[in-house]
Amino acid sequence: MVPIEPEIRYYVDRNDRAPFSAWFDVLDAPAAAKVVTALKRLALCNTSQVKSVGGGVCELRIDFGPGYRVYFGRDGQRLVILLAGGTKKRQQNDIDVAQRRWDRYLAERTK
Repeated sequence: MVPIEPEIRYYVDRNDRAPFSAWFDVLDAPAAAKVVTALKRLALCNTSQVKSVGGGVCELRIDFGPGYRVYFGRDGQRLVILLAGGTKKRQQNDIDVAQRRWDRYLAERTK
C-alpha cells in the first residue's frame, strides 16, 4: 500500500495569528533551510525523526544548531497541523504550548 502524503497547515489562533509561522520567520537562513527540508521529508511520509510527546502532539527533531524541534498534530490521515517550533533548550515548555494549542484546535474544529 502506498502511504498517503499529508497536507501541512499552520495552526491559526483566535486572533488569526500563526505561531509556527512567526517562529519560523525569525530563524536565520541556514536554520530555516533545515526546517524546510525536514518538513518536506515529513510531507513525503518520512517520520524517522518523529516521536509522540503526548496529548496528540508529535515532535519532529532536526539535528542542527541548538537542536530545532517542530511540534505538530495529525488531524486524520492526511492533515498535519504545525503548532509550534523551538529548540531542545526549551523543549518541555514548547511541548506544553503545543499541547494547549492542539487542544484548542480540536475544540474549535468540533464547533
